[in-house]
Amino acid sequence: MRKIILVILIFITLLLLVYKLNPKPVKQFVNKLSKSVTSSNINKDSLTVASRVNSPKGFKRVDYPIGSYQDYLRNYALKPYDSKIINYDNSVYYWQKGHEGILDISVPKNGLQQCADALIRIRSEYLWETNKKDQIGFNFTSGHYCSWSDYAKGFRPKINGNKVTFSKTETANKSKANFYKYLNLIYTYSGTLSLFNELEPITKADDLQIGDMLILGGIPGHIVMLADQVVNDKDESLFLLFQGNTPAQSVHLVKNLEDASISPWYNLKMDTVIPVSNFTFYNSKFARFK
Repeated sequence: MRKIILVILIFITLLLLVYKLNPKPVKQFVNKLSKSVTSSNINKDSLTVASRVNSPKGFKRVDYPIGSYQDYLRNYALKPYDSKIINYDNSVYYWQKGHEGILDISVPKNGLQQCADALIRIRSEYLWETNKKDQIGFNFTSGHYCSWSDYAKGFRPKINGNKVTFSKTETANKSKANFYKYLNLIYTYSGTLSLFNELEPITKADDLQIGDMLILGGIPGHIVMLADQVVNDKDESLFLLFQGNTPAQSVHLVKNLEDASISPWYNLKMDTVIPVSNFTFYNSKFARFK
């Protein structure tokens, strides 16, 4: 009997410790362990976001124009189902139970492509591929705007603390290789905080759409992107989410560890705590690329 009591006390102590270190309710932590199973909504043999995940019963996918950013994201290519999350140094991420798919996008070995950077890259590649290159541009954390158009013309920033000036120091180069050098520059001087400050908030859940982002701006902060959307006859929407991470790693489609009945779909609300895989969003905002 004493042994049983001792085991119970040790278990309670461990749960309290987990609660102290991670502000999620203990019940959610326990459920996370038990719910890390493959959802019945998943088609393991499918290799795009939309074909990998079925619509839940009573929901259907929201129509978006072919060729739109929303259409691009929901049809983004995935690696085979059993692919693992890999860190930038080619090591295997320690926890593999929080995703339902790995996006087919490389992880640069330089370690720069972290959570915000991965979404910046996806957005930029869409604009590149749809011949909207003049729309590629992002603010540095300092607030200074850096466009691909100027970078391609040879303009480079000179950074001294929060003071940034641009001058033409390189020859013009519009190549794809130079484009990725530009993105490395953006990864270095932009991030969740710059996006949080740069982008206007979305204030109503009814206005959310594919391509929008949930951002907690900070150093560190975190960000996820809405990858697909379904709606029912009550106009209630559910969303899929994908994320990169810090340190830089494979961009992945996340499970909903709080509600296995709809996972990997999320019912997103305003002004609420939103647990996403290995991160919990507090004091966050939804925003959209311009």
